[in-house]
Order: sequence, then structure tokens, then C-alpha cells
Amino acid sequence: MDARGLEAQEKVPASRKLGRDVAESMLAESTALHVAKGKKLTTFKGDALQSSEAADAMLGPTGNLRAPTLRVGKTLLVGFNEELFTKVFGPAD
Repeated sequence: MDARGLEAQEKVPASRKLGRDVAESMLAESTALHVAKGKKLTTFKGDALQSSEAADAMLGPTGNLRAPTLRVGKTLLVGFNEELFTKVFGPAD
């Protein structure tokens, strides 16, 4: 995020556990979810945002929200993928 000149509005420490209830709440306020797991990208839009599959994609093996999780307007980005970040934020400096 530093390479793109972005600054977080809110940082949540790893000690604060954010689970399925938080994921579902974030999905309810969103119009798109992009999930990166390695090189695999999955996108959820429309009715698919309210599916259990979308919430599951946001959670790690411990049941907590995966990092990084970013909200850009009404779009959620979960996990890191350079291609996705470039698409959303533009190229890094």
C-alpha cells in the first residue's frame, strides 16, 4: 500500500479476532468482493455476495477474517494479488 501512496483509515490489530459475523456485515454493505488466494482470483457480485461461499472465502482456516482485507468504496478486496491491486489502485510507483 505504501508503494501506491495509500493510507489505511482503520487498522485492526491481529489480536482482535474478526469472524463470520463481521464478514457478513461487510458483505451486506458491498457491491463486489474480490478474493485472492495465491494466483487464484475469485469475484462475487450481486446475489452471490450474500452466499455462504462469499463469507467462507473471506475467512481463513481459523475462522477469522483473512489479511489484508480492504474496503475501497463498496468493493472488498481480501488477500493480496499484485494484478488485482494494479487493477483497482493503478501501478505502484
